[in-house]
Amino acid sequence: MNETNTIKVLLVDDHNVVRSGLAAFLMAFDDLDLVGEANNGEEAVRKVKELDPDVVLMDLVMPKMDGAEATEEIMDYDPDLKVIALTSFKEKDLIERVMEAGAIGYLLKNVGADELAEAIRDAFDGKPTLAPEAAQALIQKTRKPKNQVEELTPREKEVLQLMGEGLTNPQIADELVISNSTVKFHVSSILGKLNVESRTEAVVYAMKHDLIDS
Repeated sequence: MNETNTIKVLLVDDHNVVRSGLAAFLMAFDDLDLVGEANNGEEAVRKVKELDPDVVLMDLVMPKMDGAEATEEIMDYDPDLKVIALTSFKEKDLIERVMEAGAIGYLLKNVGADELAEAIRDAFDGKPTLAPEAAQALIQKTRKPKNQVEELTPREKEVLQLMGEGLTNPQIADELVISNSTVKFHVSSILGKLNVESRTEAVVYAMKHDLIDS
């Protein structure tokens, strides 16, 4: 965790009532610290650069710049930052867009306080949390014949397992005593073989098909 022993959270939503409710929720947890709010995607990108949050709770349908676009810009700026899409919408294309942009989680706004808090903690640790609708959309998108999964090498399966445990590339390199560039090569190969576009999609697919221990 960062030096303050709290997880710094940025709220992004175009509705004041929603932001107020989420802000009140965050105050109930000692390990979660609301560092800022934004009411559209453009402002979210600016606030990320100003405030250096650990986790962003990102609405999707907003004026000026939507959540998927903002997530993509944020991930380009800081690939290690964790974005959780928090929305009222279940549309498959929205789910796919924001997950492909780099979001680590996708939750609906009717989620309970404890579940949302745990999702923020998991995101901070690099672990995805997906609403059933999001998981199903990604599973359908990544469904592959069994023989294609078997193309993974033993080393790739080791890397995939560590990805599922939330380890970053440098942490995987340390764990397996290999170079960062080798880890990047394995991750790229895994994504290609599973026909997915992000680490989160790869982990969701692996969990669905029992390729890793959850």
